Amino acid sequence: MTLPSSSKIIIIGGGIVGCSTAYHLAQMGQEVLLLEKAALTSGSTWHAAGLVGQLRSNANITQLLGYSISLYDRLEAETGQATGWKMNGGLRLACNKERWTEVKRQATTAHSFGLDMQLLTPKEAQELWPLMDISDVVGAAYLPTDGQASPSDITQALAKGARAAGAKLVENTPVLEILTERGRMTGVRTAEGEIACEKLVLCCGQWTRELAATIGVTVPLISVEHQYMITEAFGVPSNLPTLRDPDRLTYYKEEVGGLVMGGYEPNGIPWAVDGVPDPFDYQLLDSNFDHFEQLMELSLPRVPDLEKVGVKQLVNGPESFTPDGNFILGEAPEMENVFVGAGFNAFGIAAGGGAGMALAEWVAKGEPPYDLWPVDIRRFGRPHTDTDWVRTRTLEAYGKHYTMAWPSEEHDSGRPCRRSPLYDRLKASGAVFGEKLGWERPNWFADAGEEARDIYTFERPNWHGPVGREHTAAREAAVLFDQTSFAKFILKGPDAEAALSWIAANRVDKPVGSIIYTQMLNDRGGIECDLTCVRTTIDEYYIVTGTGFATHDFDWIRRNIPDGLNAQLVDVTSSNSVLSLFGPKARDILSACTRADVGNEAFPFAQAHRIGIAGCPVLALRITYVGELGWELHLPTEYAQTVYDALHRAGEQHGLRNAGYRAIETLRLEKGYRAWGSDIGPDHTPDEAGLGWAVKMKTNADFKGRAAVQAQRESGVKKMLATFTTDGDVILSGRETIYRNGERCGWLSSGGYGHTLGKSIGIGYVRHPDGVTKDHVLSADYELEVGTERVRAEVTLAPLYDPKMERVKS
Repeated sequence: MTLPSSSKIIIIGGGIVGCSTAYHLAQMGQEVLLLEKAALTSGSTWHAAGLVGQLRSNANITQLLGYSISLYDRLEAETGQATGWKMNGGLRLACNKERWTEVKRQATTAHSFGLDMQLLTPKEAQELWPLMDISDVVGAAYLPTDGQASPSDITQALAKGARAAGAKLVENTPVLEILTERGRMTGVRTAEGEIACEKLVLCCGQWTRELAATIGVTVPLISVEHQYMITEAFGVPSNLPTLRDPDRLTYYKEEVGGLVMGGYEPNGIPWAVDGVPDPFDYQLLDSNFDHFEQLMELSLPRVPDLEKVGVKQLVNGPESFTPDGNFILGEAPEMENVFVGAGFNAFGIAAGGGAGMALAEWVAKGEPPYDLWPVDIRRFGRPHTDTDWVRTRTLEAYGKHYTMAWPSEEHDSGRPCRRSPLYDRLKASGAVFGEKLGWERPNWFADAGEEARDIYTFERPNWHGPVGREHTAAREAAVLFDQTSFAKFILKGPDAEAALSWIAANRVDKPVGSIIYTQMLNDRGGIECDLTCVRTTIDEYYIVTGTGFATHDFDWIRRNIPDGLNAQLVDVTSSNSVLSLFGPKARDILSACTRADVGNEAFPFAQAHRIGIAGCPVLALRITYVGELGWELHLPTEYAQTVYDALHRAGEQHGLRNAGYRAIETLRLEKGYRAWGSDIGPDHTPDEAGLGWAVKMKTNADFKGRAAVQAQRESGVKKMLATFTTDGDVILSGRETIYRNGERCGWLSSGGYGHTLGKSIGIGYVRHPDGVTKDHVLSADYELEVGTERVRAEVTLAPLYDPKMERVKS
C-alpha cells in the first residue's frame, strides 16, 4: 500500500488496543491510518493469555470491560473473522477467612455495578471446575458473563472491521520519528516519507514509553517477564470456566483440551531495563523454569492432574506494567493532540474492546465517554518521570496482582521520595506515613507504646483508636496537619480574572483577599476540578487542589484559558509548605503566634490575610475541610520547621495534637464534604452532588458548562448525593450497594466511621431513570449491602455535623 501524505489521525501500533481504536474511529467516520512496525499482533498481543474478566473496583472501568465482552460477542458475526471468544464464565476462589471476606465484598461491588456475581460453596465451585482439589477452599465467586478469547483472532477481527469501515492499516512500517514544530505535534516520519496528521495515538505497548519520551511525554510503564504454561491435551472440556486462585497466585483457562496456567509471582523479573531491543517481533524470551517453579508448586495441590500431564510450552513473553496496576489512557498533558493507550498489565485482551472505544471517543470528541480517572494518564506526576522509580514501584504492583486488596493499603516501594521539611519531626512524633504522588504524608500518629505501622484487616484496623484520638482533638481542642503536598498554582496576568471566570463555575470577581471554593465543569456540566482559589492581587490568583490531582488540574486549567487572553499558569507546589490548624482552640493558638488580629470580625471565614509568625510571611486561609474553625497556613518551605515549632509551643496548653490524613477523612465524612475522584467527578454535576449553591447561575456571566447546568435545572436530576448512617459495628469502605425500598438504586462512593457520632457513614448517589427529588430520597427505607449482607441505614441530605456551619464560622 502506498502511504498517504497525510491522515487526520495516525495510530502507531497494531496490537489489540491499536486495532480496537482504529475500528472505533472508523465506525465514527474518522479518517484514520494505523502504522505497525512489523505485523499486526506481533508485539505482546499474540502471546497474551486471553482471559477476559470484568469486575474492577471502579464502576466505569467495570463498564468499560463489560463493553469489551459485548463487542467480542458480536464481532465474529459482524466481520466473518473467527475470534475464539467463549463466554464460559469465570471463577474466583477464596481459601481463608480474610480472602472470603474480600470475595464477598467484591460480590457486593459487582451487585452495585449490575453484574451477576454468585457466591458458591466449595462443592458448587468444583462442579463447575471438576479438575480442582477443594480441600482448602472456603468459597468461590462466579461471574457467568466472563470468558476467554484468542488474542490474535480478536485483533484480526477488529482490523478487518476497521478496514471495512474505511481505516487504512499498514504493516511493516516503523515510525522513525514523531515530528513536532514549535512544541506542537505535526506528524510522523517513516522510511517511505513523512505523513502529516492532526492527532497521534500511541498504542505501542512496551515500546510506548521510549517513543513518547522523544517528544517529552511521560508514559510510566516498564516491561516485566510474564510466564504461563500450556499443557498437552488431557480431556479438559472446552466450556470450562476461567479460574483465578489468588491465594495461590495463579490463573487457569482451557486451551485445545489442555490447560493454560500462569500467575503473578512476588519477585517479578524486569525486562529491557536499558530499552526494548529492535527488532523484537513475534519473539519470546527463554523459558525460566527455575523462576516458574514457585507457581508450579502452588498450582499442583489445586490441580493434581498437572503432575502427570506433559508440558507443551512454557511461554515467557514480556508485557508492559504500570506503577498502580491500571492501564494508561488519554491525551498527554505535555503535548496537545498526542494520545496514549498503553500499559495494560496483562489484561489488554479484557480491556482492549472498551479501551479502544473510549480512546476513540477521546480522540474524536476531545473527552472520554465517561469518567476514566483510574486509568487517566494525568493521574501521574513528578516521580513518574524517573524510570528507575517507576520500575521499583511497578514490580511491587506486579507482585501484588493477586495478593489481598486490603482497605487503605499503602505501597512500600520507592519510599521515601518527596518529603516535607517536617518529615523527620513528624516521624519522631510517631507519624505513620502514607504516600501519594511520591509525597510522604502522615496518615496517623502512634502514641508511646503503640506500634507505629499499619496492620491491615477487613475489621477495625489498629489505627482506628489513634485516628479517633485525633478526630476528638479536632472537635474539642485543636489539631495540626502537615498538608505541604497540596498542589498549588498561581494564575497571573492582566486577564487572570477573565480567564478564571470562564473556567470556574463560581464567581471569582471578588475583592482581593477573597477565598473562592469552586468547581470547574466540562461541557456536560460534570465536575472536572474541585478546588480553592484565593485572589491575592488584582491580577493574580493562588489556586490550591488535592495532592493527587496536580497534573490533571493544572492541565485542565491551562488548556481552558481562552485564546487571546493574557494569563499564565505556574506550578508552585514545591515552593510552599502548608500547615493546617483546626479546632475550637485554633484561634487561641494562632493569636499567640502572631500580632495580626485573627478575631472573627477582623478575619472572617473565606478570607485570606498575610500575617507574620516567627519571622515568616504566611498566607493564612480561613477555610476548612474538617468542619471546624481553622486556617490553612501557606508559607515558604524554608520556614516550615520554625512555624511548626511556634504553633506547637503556643498549642501545648490548649491540647494541640498532630493529626493525619485518616482523621481528615473521618472528619469530612461527618461534615458531608465531597471528595473528587470518588463522590464527585466528570460524571457528576453540581446539582446532583448538592453543590449547586457554588454555581453562579444568578449572574448572566457565561462559563464553561453553564448551558448544561441550565438544561439540567430545567429537566431535573436523575441522581442525588445522600449521606447514610448505620450502626457503628458495620464497616463501610465504599462501593456497598444502596437499596431503596428493596430496590437497588446505587452504591456508596465513600465509606468510613464518624468518631463524634459513633456511627458508620457512607456517601453515595440515589439514582432513578425517571428523576430524583429531595422527597424521593428522603421518603423511603434504605438498606446497604455490606459483604453480601443487608443492613438498615438512615438517610439525610444535610450534614450530619454542624449543619448550620456555626462552628466553622465562629
